[in-house]
Formats: sequence, structure tokens, C-alpha cells
Amino acid sequence: MDRTPEPDLMLEPDQVRAYAEGDFEQPHRRFVELLGERLPGLGRAGHAVDIGCGPGDIACRLARALPGWKVDGLDGSAPMLAFAREAAGRAGVDDRIGFHECYLPEGAAPRAHYDLLVSNSLLHHLADPLALWQSIRRWAHPASAVFVMDLLRPASAREAERLVDEYSAGEPEVLRRDFYNSLLAAYRPEEVQEQLARAGIDGLDVEVVSDRHWLVATRQSRITPEGSRSRSTPRIGA
Repeated sequence: MDRTPEPDLMLEPDQVRAYAEGDFEQPHRRFVELLGERLPGLGRAGHAVDIGCGPGDIACRLARALPGWKVDGLDGSAPMLAFAREAAGRAGVDDRIGFHECYLPEGAAPRAHYDLLVSNSLLHHLADPLALWQSIRRWAHPASAVFVMDLLRPASAREAERLVDEYSAGEPEVLRRDFYNSLLAAYRPEEVQEQLARAGIDGLDVEVVSDRHWLVATRQSRITPEGSRSRSTPRIGA
């Protein structure tokens, strides 16, 4: 099944509220669990960035899982960020999280570099997927860890419908519709691998971790940011 793009920003009030109030407990909990498994020993303190943070749930979960860390959440949707700030306050982690409007690829982050760069379900929204990978190159330093997870495009529209019925039963129709559209807009592992190659990110594998998700993870000396070179390890940079 060919990919069907969708809008890169969620701005409509009913759409934003439905997403912010949707039940993402299982996939978001699993995101943090997999991050801990793939990136053990991140250290007691550091600076993390959540690229495409949406309403902030994963950023808040990261702050709770990494209590010595500070987290910046970036998103291009101001309405989403309003929900994110409320979520951080409810979670009691607003002293360690900052949320900032940032539209890729030209948007700026509060810091030049981060120790941990994460992104969840942003890639399939982007008109140009290289915007994410190039931003990761820009904000990484040689010891950075990266963890990116996104939806996996199913083989057919019928399979997409089945996934919506299985995982979004009882959700508002606007959320079911968005999930279906996102599945159609998602990338296959071989497409992500090609994106990594085009972005100059060598040697990283795309791992399928569920019937609807893939991830890419690397840590520490495996990352070389823009302007640096490494012959012996996978690198981010030309």
C-alpha cells in the first residue's frame, strides 16, 4: 500500500483536545520501557529533548523516569503546547520541563545540543521526513543518545481499519479517524532506512517492535553530529 500523507500539524480545537485526552497509556508506557531497555545507563543528570512532543505526556513520563534530568518539549502546534504545560503541572514536573513552539526544520531549540533526543509519532506527520533526522544531527553531540519511535504503515487499508478497531475502540471518532490517517501516512522500515542514509546517518537499523510501531535507537559514542566524522562507528553527520 502506497503512503498517503496527512497534515503536519494538529491545530483544530476538537482534534487537539481529542488527542490530548485520548488513552495512550499503553503505547506511551511502552515507549519509556523500550527506551530504558535500549539505552541503559543514561546517567543521573542531563538534558533531553522531545521533538514533536504534542500534549506532553511522553515528556512528563521521561521527567518522572529520569528524575535528575531536564526536558525540553518542542512542537509546532501552539494549542498542543497549552495542553502540554497543563499536563506538566498536573504531573508535578513543570520545574524540570519547558515547552517551546518549534516548527521543523528551521525552528530553534533552547539548547544547542542535548544528551538525549527522542521523538514519538512525529515522522509520519512531516512533509519532508529528513527534517527530523537533520534536526537530530543538528542537536546531537558526540555522546548523545537517540530514540525515535513511530507508526508502521500496514500492508493494506483493510489492515489499517483492523488496527483502528483493535486499539481505538471506544475512542472519539475524530481520534479514530486520525489514527487511521496516521497509519496510512506512516513509513515502512525500508523507507526509514533510506531516509537515514539520505540524511547521512550510517549503520543504524530500524527495529519493528509491534504490529504498528518501529524504532531506531543508538547511544553514546555511536553518534557523530554535523561537522564531525567517524570511520569506525555509525554516525550522524557527513
